[in-house]
Amino acid sequence: MSTDENQLQMFGGDWTEKKLTVLGRYLKAYTTALKNQPFQKTYIDAFAGTGYRELKVDKASAPLFEELAEEGTQNFLDGSARIALQTVPRFDEYVFMEKSWRRVGELEKLKRDGAFSAIANSISIQQGESNELLRSRCAKPIWNQCRAVVFLDPFGMQVEWSTMEAIARTHAIDVWILFPLGMAVNRVLTGDFEKMPPAWASRLTTIFGCDEWRSLFYNQSEAIPIFGGGETRIKKSCTLEQIGNYYHHRLKTIFPAVADNPAILKNSTGSPLFQLHFAAANAGGGGKIALKIAEHLLKGI
Repeated sequence: MSTDENQLQMFGGDWTEKKLTVLGRYLKAYTTALKNQPFQKTYIDAFAGTGYRELKVDKASAPLFEELAEEGTQNFLDGSARIALQTVPRFDEYVFMEKSWRRVGELEKLKRDGAFSAIANSISIQQGESNELLRSRCAKPIWNQCRAVVFLDPFGMQVEWSTMEAIARTHAIDVWILFPLGMAVNRVLTGDFEKMPPAWASRLTTIFGCDEWRSLFYNQSEAIPIFGGGETRIKKSCTLEQIGNYYHHRLKTIFPAVADNPAILKNSTGSPLFQLHFAAANAGGGGKIALKIAEHLLKGI
């Protein structure tokens, strides 16, 4: 693995601190609210190692991720995993999902960390493709007795819409997701639709759950004559705000409670990287309380 790839496996900067602060405060509020409830409380960190990604970092795709190769990087083990494990009141179970065997080896060290020896037996490290692992977990008939918080912090566009649907069907999971608004999605939306690689178009359909983005993000009525001929081009006609609003709209089609104030996380130069969304699958009072807490925390970003 090249030095550039190692750098790109590490996230950092002020935006990282913001997302981890929100996550930590939410987890504490969550376990506090449920401490006297009979449910088993689970924390699930899918895509646990930040090095996991689907798009190879090569000459063609590296520019999509250049903001991540910044100074002041911070690796995963100093981030969300430790925050979850340090949360008091504690969760009953901690599940970390990761595709890379090397990252799994790093995650296994958490069980041997003296700070977490008392809860080592509650830590589960699962190696495999995170979408598949999470959908399998969501399909189990356990959710009338369990409640969970899922944290989705992908490197790029790995989170599939079918995974979000599986989470919503549990009626028992709260989910925080970093949607790669400017870091990846806006960049693969090429200015000229005809120049978009088919794999990129397919990935966009996979993360949005439909291909409606084609008509929403591209102006199909504007014809541009080329050298007096009859050829036309379909041009990109969307803003970052419109892209983020569309993903928010899609979440509201499957979740009963979705925070209306997702936060934009920017890099050190002020360029938007991610949009932090919250959704709750519980349609009852628990979902309303969770939504209120999440929206309050998002206001602080």
